[in-house]
Amino acid sequence: MSAVRILLADDQPLVRAGLRRIIEADSTLIVVGEAADGREAVDQVLGVRPDVVLMDVRMPIFDGIEATRRLAAAGSTARVIVLTTFGLDEYVVAALRAGASAFVLKEAPPEQLLSAIHEVAGGRAIIDPGVARP
Repeated sequence: MSAVRILLADDQPLVRAGLRRIIEADSTLIVVGEAADGREAVDQVLGVRPDVVLMDVRMPIFDGIEATRRLAAAGSTARVIVLTTFGLDEYVVAALRAGASAFVLKEAPPEQLLSAIHEVAGGRAIIDPGVARP
């Protein structure tokens, strides 16, 4: 079984570094690229062709939802997990409509993020249970 190839898209270098550490603790996952804005995320995904993209919602140039929409329009096969601190209904709906496979809150424990990556890589969709809280 080959490693799941991951691209990190977040405008905060510290967040990307933390995500990388979490992901690299799992020997079945490998980070193949990073992006600091929506345009760079699209360019990186189309260039390095990861299996899964961890996509922040709020980024410069264009946001993660627009980047996800552009990837779907370009025919990318990468599965997108939208990561955000904002569990707002409009973000969830917009992300899923744009073509995201999952929506995970940044407050999720590392094990939940790793599980979501494996689930999405296996073809399943995930919505963080924290989004459904009243």
